[in-house]
Amino acid sequence: MAVKAQQSRFSAFGAVNATILVVIALLCVYPFVYIISVSLSDGRFVAAGHVFGWPKGLNIETYRYILSTPRLGILRGLLNSVWYTIAGTTFSVLITFLTGYALSKKRLFGAGAILMGFIVTWIFDAGIVPAYIVNQKLGFVDNWLVMVIPWGFSTFLLIVTISFLRTIPDELEESAFVDGANDLQVMWRIYLPLSRPVIATIAIFYAVQIWNSFLVPLIYFRDRSMAPIQLVLYNLLIAGDADAASFQQIQSHGHEIYPVNIQAATMVFAIVPILCFYPWAQRYFSKGILTGAVKG
Repeated sequence: MAVKAQQSRFSAFGAVNATILVVIALLCVYPFVYIISVSLSDGRFVAAGHVFGWPKGLNIETYRYILSTPRLGILRGLLNSVWYTIAGTTFSVLITFLTGYALSKKRLFGAGAILMGFIVTWIFDAGIVPAYIVNQKLGFVDNWLVMVIPWGFSTFLLIVTISFLRTIPDELEESAFVDGANDLQVMWRIYLPLSRPVIATIAIFYAVQIWNSFLVPLIYFRDRSMAPIQLVLYNLLIAGDADAASFQQIQSHGHEIYPVNIQAATMVFAIVPILCFYPWAQRYFSKGILTGAVKG
């Protein structure tokens, strides 16, 4: 009887936990559903407060309008973000992996001191103003490379990469050296294929960081044609972009488009692409972050 009573309590406790988790999940998902619904709804229903969880007056005229209106800069901003993310992630992953491979070798003289130097610069950040002065002198103002080079290295992800590479048995490297391979061949043919989990992990971190970057383009881009989607979204939502606020409403194929529809559609463009990147790499994510964090 006591065992059955205990099992019953555990079952009730599990049901409560499941209910709480479902409620939390719905609360997290609802804002996305609402934004998508607003972007697909007729502006009249949105203005009247009739849109909650499902589009009213379903249409895609808002997306058609913003993609065909260059003065809003949304399509250009989206393409800019895609390019910055691809270029920046590729550069960052390459630099992080090469550095991590070198520092993971005990035979490298001064590896510990070099890593400590990275950690010191990570902890003691000079700040925005000194960074701006340095980047200005290097010609990164109004230069798309500012989204790639100055911020293309994370000490945290370097440590994760080093920890992961140190879990690979040294015997593989030694046998390759016996067969006449050099360091480059060992890295390319042995370590790189075995490092897909950690590469996918750091790629996710870098891609999300670059895609969501807002402060850097706000500071360094004076040319609006170089603005990523996050900066375009800021101009539409907060800065009061004159091009977006120059009308109260417009009609397109019998549907009303309000500024709130444009703002919601821009949010969708800012969120969905990076969400589509995660499923491709998620199978490696848990393994990479756990193995890289604790040497097994």
